[in-house]
Amino acid sequence: MQNPLLKPFNTPFGTAPFTEIKEEHFLPAFEQAIVEAKENIQKIESSTDAPTFDNTIVALEHCSDLLGKISSIFFNLNSAETNDEIQKIAQEVSPKLSGLRNDILLNEKLFDKVKAVYDQREQLTLSTEDSKLLEKSYSDFALNGAALDSEKKEQLRNVDLELSKLSLTFGEHVLAATNAYEMVVDNEADLKGLPDAIKEAASMTAKEKGKEGKWVFTLQYPSYIPFMTYAENQSLREELFRAFGSRCFDGGDNDNQEIVQKLVHLRNEKAQLLGFENYADYVLEKRMAPSPQAVVDFLNDLQQKARPAAEKEVEDVIAYAKANGAEEVQRWDWAFWSEKLKKERFDIDDEALKPYFKLENVLNGVFDVSNKLYGLNFKERTDIQKYHEDVMTYEVTDENGRLISVFYADFFPREGKRGGAWMTSFRGQSFVEGEEQRPHVSIVCNFTKPTETKPSLLTFNEVTTLFHEFGHALHGMLAEGKYESLTGTSVYWDFVELPSQVLENWCYERETLDLFAKHYETGEAIPQEMIDKIKASSTFLEGYQTLRQVSFGLLDMGYHRLADGVVDNVADFEKEAMDSTSLNAMAKVEGVNMSVAFSHIFQGGYAAGYYSYKWAEVLDADAFELFKEKGIFDKATADSFKENVLSRGGIEDPMVLYKRFRGQEPKVDALLRRAGLLN
Repeated sequence: MQNPLLKPFNTPFGTAPFTEIKEEHFLPAFEQAIVEAKENIQKIESSTDAPTFDNTIVALEHCSDLLGKISSIFFNLNSAETNDEIQKIAQEVSPKLSGLRNDILLNEKLFDKVKAVYDQREQLTLSTEDSKLLEKSYSDFALNGAALDSEKKEQLRNVDLELSKLSLTFGEHVLAATNAYEMVVDNEADLKGLPDAIKEAASMTAKEKGKEGKWVFTLQYPSYIPFMTYAENQSLREELFRAFGSRCFDGGDNDNQEIVQKLVHLRNEKAQLLGFENYADYVLEKRMAPSPQAVVDFLNDLQQKARPAAEKEVEDVIAYAKANGAEEVQRWDWAFWSEKLKKERFDIDDEALKPYFKLENVLNGVFDVSNKLYGLNFKERTDIQKYHEDVMTYEVTDENGRLISVFYADFFPREGKRGGAWMTSFRGQSFVEGEEQRPHVSIVCNFTKPTETKPSLLTFNEVTTLFHEFGHALHGMLAEGKYESLTGTSVYWDFVELPSQVLENWCYERETLDLFAKHYETGEAIPQEMIDKIKASSTFLEGYQTLRQVSFGLLDMGYHRLADGVVDNVADFEKEAMDSTSLNAMAKVEGVNMSVAFSHIFQGGYAAGYYSYKWAEVLDADAFELFKEKGIFDKATADSFKENVLSRGGIEDPMVLYKRFRGQEPKVDALLRRAGLLN
């Protein structure tokens, strides 16, 4: 029987045939696709025709199309529905993919051909998009060692090989450590303070784990966060906090300290082989931020503006806790007491809000927002194959009935899924041999599951998370271009968060909430006073949260600006890197460490780029001010954002695109105004 990964997908819209694909299909498919890619490279390299844009640059863009198709399916499964077999294949195949990438980018003959086209770019009549592809192709070679001597090329190959293995192992360790822990509670009195829905979910988890009549809490966010926020039992909060904070930091099989040290060292080695001072310099070569120092200055400036508010906020929470009987406030007490203060100060309660945020209603709400802004229609399809029964699948069309995208939504935690939330693609938008391929886009989250008595009811934070990931999805869905490497979310990493973060703003607006925030039992619309409270409390602890995000950005930059790439001790390094943002009133807890589970920078693509969340917040706050000025569903403003930002991907420089939409460069004041940090 033919391997389903190697034949055309005879499915609706050419979607991945998940029910036909078995683990054993992946390795042979990868091997054949790698052979095919090498043959395509060989054809370009050995051609005796003079190098042209079409026979070199476009040919390179498409040389590994089959491999890209297989890789996107496989690595998305490795994140969202993995198992031992898939992880084993990932460890085997990642070095081969890294090797192939180097076979291309370190190939001198290929580089000569690319350079020949690049050198005559002034004489060629190329479109903006073609010019960008040429520029990108040239810089990909130049920035990845094409001009190195053979000895350094070999060194670079070995470094890349090791890096690809290490980041995979890092992620496997975080997932395994998260799954390995459970806190079993057998006395209901220990659950005092927890909402009924959380107790019911913990009881359901216990039942699934064969511990009927008990309650089980895990390190998955929908279990961990409510316990830390509401449970009155301080010693159990401490136990759970220490378990979460010491993942991969306990000297056991899943310890990541040595992996962090190796990753930092090897990244630095790679950067210096390529002629850069450090890894941050190398990464920022293709970012909006001009230099590592500019990033640190930006973060320190934010810190300076946020610190007075943060110090006052921490003092307020501690004073409130002590006035209510607490002797001291430790890290594991922070969420508990800050939630109580928020409830008292704003008369707002996340649990009271949840009945208005039934998952299905919120999803329909974000669909309605997309329809009002961009004319999109979402129709659920039951004939699109999926990789897990929880996944929902949709056909997305525009107002003329044109297919825009296929959309997958995967919302609940499970053992084979890594934590957090993300957007990804199974297929990007492009033209192949004159025929357009529309994108297949997915969002993956870890929200509270439905129980026997209640549907999935989201916290307001989860509502904003869904909107955030859907903003990324819109960036992928609305792509319009010729080349997949330039469309959708294929943009500078400090620009990629703009579409996601800007969409979060709609969650706070009455016009938006009217679309979906209805009580799941009565159908009653969310009362205006609740909306007022959501808005009033939106800047609660904003100084503290800003300082926290800045500390993560500085830690990331600290690792990747090292001149020698040597980290003697991960705990000591982390403490020193984050020291400037620490608050005296919040003592550091021994035995916990963030770096060893900091998947964004050691497994995902945010190395030397974590600052981009705050960078993009400046863009999104500034962009949303225009929507507020014109009307949040103003068609002309939405059309401009779609045409200049969402549909253009990486076809032009991001600041050029932003200014075309906004008419000016972004101002940091918009962010400070929204955060309540401007005096």
